[in-house]
Amino acid sequence: MTARQRMLRFFYPVIMRIGKLLGKNAKQLKHTMVTAPVSFYSLQATRNNGSELDFSTLKGKKVLLVNTASNCGYTAQYAALQELAEKYKDTLVVLGFPANDFAEQEKGTDEEIAQFCQVNFGVSFPLLKKASVVKGDTQQPVYRWLTDPAQNGWNEQQPEWNFSKYLVSETGVLLHYFGASIAPDSEAITELLR
Repeated sequence: MTARQRMLRFFYPVIMRIGKLLGKNAKQLKHTMVTAPVSFYSLQATRNNGSELDFSTLKGKKVLLVNTASNCGYTAQYAALQELAEKYKDTLVVLGFPANDFAEQEKGTDEEIAQFCQVNFGVSFPLLKKASVVKGDTQQPVYRWLTDPAQNGWNEQQPEWNFSKYLVSETGVLLHYFGASIAPDSEAITELLR
């Protein structure tokens, strides 16, 4: 962990309090059950080790998709994401999508990112290959689905910052978007996982 990463981890509680106080990155969107024009289970993504993750294997579990970065004020959320993955392992899959879209806060290679997450936060949930999550020609296809109403049925909200979260139901319906300052272990999220 670099000096900057240690400093960010130390100040994470302050960053979260300020974010809540100012309402920064605190957007929450939700939708009632709607069938998506494109099935969530038709998607796939490449894991950071090069193997493919077929989303059809996620049927029957809720899925929390998070765009991550190793040098962000919210990086300490990796710990809470890992706790959720362990606590709800029978009903939830957490997927991390490293991205360098915001202030170049994820410059590492896939191998460096995986090592950083494992060593510093004990991350064992799947990390996908580093890719862009914001709208554009190079947007990761899963994030294209998450941010295109023609594919997911209603949502067009792209991540506003690192550690934005999307919750998909156990039937493949996109239910919620949570901004970065909504902690993974907040009541707003955990009440949906029970």
